[in-house]
Amino acid sequence: MGRVRTKTTKRASRVLIEKYYPRLTLDFHTNKRIIDEVAVVPSKRLRNKISGFTTHLMKRIQKGPVRGISFKLQEEERERKDNYVPEVSALDTSATGLEVDAETKVRFLGAF
Repeated sequence: MGRVRTKTTKRASRVLIEKYYPRLTLDFHTNKRIIDEVAVVPSKRLRNKISGFTTHLMKRIQKGPVRGISFKLQEEERERKDNYVPEVSALDTSATGLEVDAETKVRFLGAF
């Protein structure tokens, strides 16, 4: 069974990723030192838990967008995907594969 992370750990990790995303890496020890520099964490144990969860989230971000985290690169990528218009349409109406008789019926109904 896995370990439970507190709300404090998760919230701190998300805020740190949003603010310092370019500096953070996929390595726990590097993230630990970065978090030690940029944040005031009351104990070493809490710092390690935050850096561990931050590393976990960074690995998830590499695979795709993560719910609850919004940073500039992710927003730009989402906007770019929304504005994308393909050169060749995936819905090619000329090659429906219908017989001529069926195609005239479909055109009469106004589906194409």
